[in-house]
Amino acid sequence: MTRRMRGWQSVAVLGIAGLTLAACGGGDAEPEDTAAAGGDDTAAATEEPMEEPTDGGETAAGGGGGDGTLTIGTLLPETGSLAFLGPPEFAGVDLAVQEINEAGGVLDNDVVKIDGDSGDTTTDIATQTVTRLLGEGVDAIIGAASSGVSFTVIDQITGAGVVHFSPANTSPDFTDYDDNGLYFRTAPSDVLQGRVLGDLLVQDGCLDAAAIVLDDPYGTGLIENVQASLEAGGGSLVTDPILYPEGTDNFSAQVTQVADAGAECVVLIGFAETAQIITEMVAQGLSPADVPTYFVDGNLSNYGEDLPEGTLEGNKGTLPGAEAPEEFQNRLLEVDPDLNDFSYAAESYDAAIVIALAAVAAGSDDGVAIGAEIPGVTREGTECTDFASCKELLDSGEDIDYNGVSGPIELSDQGDPTQATIGIFEYGPDNNYTRVDSLSGTI
Repeated sequence: MTRRMRGWQSVAVLGIAGLTLAACGGGDAEPEDTAAAGGDDTAAATEEPMEEPTDGGETAAGGGGGDGTLTIGTLLPETGSLAFLGPPEFAGVDLAVQEINEAGGVLDNDVVKIDGDSGDTTTDIATQTVTRLLGEGVDAIIGAASSGVSFTVIDQITGAGVVHFSPANTSPDFTDYDDNGLYFRTAPSDVLQGRVLGDLLVQDGCLDAAAIVLDDPYGTGLIENVQASLEAGGGSLVTDPILYPEGTDNFSAQVTQVADAGAECVVLIGFAETAQIITEMVAQGLSPADVPTYFVDGNLSNYGEDLPEGTLEGNKGTLPGAEAPEEFQNRLLEVDPDLNDFSYAAESYDAAIVIALAAVAAGSDDGVAIGAEIPGVTREGTECTDFASCKELLDSGEDIDYNGVSGPIELSDQGDPTQATIGIFEYGPDNNYTRVDSLSGTI
C-alpha cells in the first residue's frame, strides 16, 4: 500500500532560501537519457575543518610556461562507479576540440587532446593518469566527474601550474579550496541541488524522510543541503543519514534501517550501486512504487528492464544542467553514434571551450595564464555562444561573455558558476525518466 505522507495537505510551499529561482519548463520536454553523476559529488562545507586531500605524488612536469600548442588532458570515467558518465563527457570534449580546430585552433595551432581514465575512489587510477598527463605536458585537465576523485588529485594538478576544470564536481568544499586559482567547474555547487531537492520533498508532502547516502564528499555534502532545506520547510530526516562506503555490494542492513525508521519517503544519493539498493528495497517491502523514492544526479538513470515494469513510476529526481538542445545532441551523436545518455556532455563541452577562449585571451597556453583569464571570458563582456564568434571578438580586442550550451556559466573568481539550472525529472512505467520542470537559480 502506498503510504500517505504527513505533509500531503500542506498548503505552504517552501521558497528556496538564499537563492533566486525561476521555473524554466514544463512537463512536455523531451527525455534526457542522463544518468547522472556527478555527479557527483559533493560535500557541503561543515563546521569542522576539511581534511587535506592527498596530492597523489609530486611531479615537476606540467605547467611549463607554454609551448604554443594548447594541450588538454581528460580525466573522465572509463571505469568505476561512474563509468556510465564517461561516454557523454568524452563526447562533449571531443566535439568542442573538433569545433575549436575547425575555427582555426588556438594560437594558430590545433588544440591537442590526450584522454585519460579517472576510475573511482576505490582505485589509484586517477593519480596514475594525472602523472602521465602532466608528463606529457598538458596545460589543462578536464575532470574528474567525481568530487571524491578530484580531491585526490587537485593538489597534484594545480601544484603543477595546470588548470583543473571539472564538468561535474558539485562539492561545496571546492569553492574556498586553496587551488592556486586554477580549479574551475561548469557544474553548480550542491548548495543549489540540495536546496532544490529538499524543497521538492516539502512540496510533495514528504516531511518524514530517510536517506541512504554514499559516504564520500559528494554524498555527505549533498544530503547536508537537502536536510537543511527539508527542515526549513517543516520536515526532517527520521534518522541520521544512513551511510555506506564506496564498493558496498549488500544493502540489506541499510534498507532495514529505513524500514525500522518508518519513513514516508526515501532519498537515495549514490552512483551505479543504486540499482542494488532499489532491488533490496523491493525485497523488504519498500518498493518505490509504494514508498516515494528520490534520486539525484549520481543515480538518475534510465533503469529500463533492469527493474520490474512500473517499479519507479512517479518517482522523481534532480540533475544539474539545462536540457541539452536537440541540435547539440545530434552533433554529439556524430562524434559518438552509440551515445544514449547526454549527462554532463554540455558541461564537458563548455569546459573545453572556456579553456580555449581563455588561452586566446591570454595569448598563451601556459596553465597559470589561462587560469587568470577563465572567469573573465564567461562574464561582463559582449555575449557570444560559440568558439568561432567569441574568438573573433577577442581578436578584435573586445571582452567577451561566453554563454554555453550548459547555461550562462558566469564563473566567480573562485571558479564556481554563479547561475545554474536544476532539472526535475519523473519516471514513467518503463522505469525511464523525462524532464518535467527546470529551475534556474542564482547562488
